[in-house]
Amino acid sequence: MPRSFAGESPLALTRRARRISRALAETYPDAHCELDFTTPLELLVATILSAQTTDVRVNLVTPVLFAKYRTAAEYAGADRAEMETIVASTGFFRAKTNSVMGMAQALCERYGGEVPAKLDDLVTLPGVGRKTANVVLGNAFGVPGITVDTHFGRLSRRFGWTAEADPVKVEHAVGALVPKKEWTDLSHRMIWHGRRICFARKPACGACPLAALCPAYGEGETDPEQARALVKTSGPR
Repeated sequence: MPRSFAGESPLALTRRARRISRALAETYPDAHCELDFTTPLELLVATILSAQTTDVRVNLVTPVLFAKYRTAAEYAGADRAEMETIVASTGFFRAKTNSVMGMAQALCERYGGEVPAKLDDLVTLPGVGRKTANVVLGNAFGVPGITVDTHFGRLSRRFGWTAEADPVKVEHAVGALVPKKEWTDLSHRMIWHGRRICFARKPACGACPLAALCPAYGEGETDPEQARALVKTSGPR
């Protein structure tokens, strides 16, 4: 961490984290989940399919999938080969089909075919970890949750919020810095910022609204004009 942030007290860290959160809210007032869905089940399926691929790719596949399978029972009883064909372009289609069908069967057996609205229940479903569970809780049920994907983890470390790499530890560390009611929106804004400005290889530091608050300023392009040329107006999703 650069000298200007060295020895930062817990209180100073919390204050800076909340300033960053407010700045992200001003920068991305429309940030939202970029997976298309209309029901908790649709979001759960889409999130499972989103592993190792883009939201854009998933959104190209799900209209056909959602039109064919409308209930957990229909997913559980689906023709495996047919579902694999539909989701093939998302990659790892056999494993994803297994997860979707296994998840749906568990919903039917344990929860009457309905997606539960509790983290402890969701993470017991095949193919559903904390990240997927928090996506569903925050966006389908309005239950605050922190979604630690690769963007969120990278930015959390760059901001000096945590040095942890384990997603669960990152989730807890960040959750202690910002109010619970902001968790879901912060997740969206962090992901949007990671996709648009704070890239993994060459962040656009010179065009970043968080530059004065970020210990990692200078890891990327600092020239304002060149940095602005790097900024993406959307995605990659």
